[in-house]
Amino acid sequence: MRGNISKISGKLGEEGIEALLITSGENRFYATGFRSTAGDVIVTASGDAALFIDARYFEEASSLIQGAQVVLSEAGDKYYTQLAAYLTGHGIRRLAVEEDTLTYSGYMKFKDKLPVELVPGQKVLNDLRAVKSRQELEIMVKAQRIAEKAFEQLLSEITLDMTEKEAASELHCLMLKNGAEDKSFDTILVSGAQSSVPHGKPRDVKIERGFLTVDFGALYGGYCSDTTRTVAVGEPTEEMRRVYDTVLRAQKAAIEFAHAGMDGREFDGSARSVIADAGYGEYFTHSLSHGLGIEIHEQPFSSVRSEGSVPEGAVVSVEPGIYLPGKFGVRIEDVIYVTGQGCEDITNLNKELIVICP
Repeated sequence: MRGNISKISGKLGEEGIEALLITSGENRFYATGFRSTAGDVIVTASGDAALFIDARYFEEASSLIQGAQVVLSEAGDKYYTQLAAYLTGHGIRRLAVEEDTLTYSGYMKFKDKLPVELVPGQKVLNDLRAVKSRQELEIMVKAQRIAEKAFEQLLSEITLDMTEKEAASELHCLMLKNGAEDKSFDTILVSGAQSSVPHGKPRDVKIERGFLTVDFGALYGGYCSDTTRTVAVGEPTEEMRRVYDTVLRAQKAAIEFAHAGMDGREFDGSARSVIADAGYGEYFTHSLSHGLGIEIHEQPFSSVRSEGSVPEGAVVSVEPGIYLPGKFGVRIEDVIYVTGQGCEDITNLNKELIVICP
């Protein structure tokens, strides 16, 4: 994937920021399109950029990165001398940093050793990453399809002799076999009464009758997918069907409501009101939506406490749930691409209640 140096540079100019220092792996990848476990990037408002990286990655980065100078970083204090020389050479006096991820010790070293004033710059990257390009969207759709195919294969393999851990491990293997680089987060796979725990961990117990909730995602091309499906293990009770139908209606209402510029609290409320009207309001215990992309949770977020709107081009989850402690839980999650006309649901899995192991 090509990097986004020009986008970052343009945004810096709009915000009146002279230059930005990027130290986190996720934003380093966003800026350069190059994945590594080390390296710092400086992007200037004038359009110049440099990746300072050690010998482990220097040759590969030099051959792949476009739009930024690749500099072999030196060790110890000499490294800060390199950074200082670059900043001085470009007339930089105020340098923005990622205040949400830069450690205190890292901040103090930059503050002490660089001839600049450090200022906050996280919002520049958050705002840019919240809006996905068509290329990013295509990669994310591919990640979704890999995960979906693996999930459908898993459903055909599940038996009551399989443990939750075994099923989660098999899903991970199936995603890898279908082309994933890795899972995009630790799979949530819980059954029976444990399905009432929204972020429950797979246990070393056999899959229990009742609901089986599976929250899973594939990592592909550096981008994440995210999906949750709840299926019935054995014939569901009337109450189980009623709760499932309520969650599904809430999710459909939110997807129907979704549009560029919507207020995050109103988006959350479009699903939450359906659940509340059905008498289960107190059992929807988390937010409706988060953005995803390079990270599984990124801007924008939509909850009862949200401030701000969801921009056109955002890729966000829609995941209402109802969790009845000690009984069962249901969550249904799709991922949508927000457009000026509404949204595109990029998840392609059945949402009607599936019954397995009857």
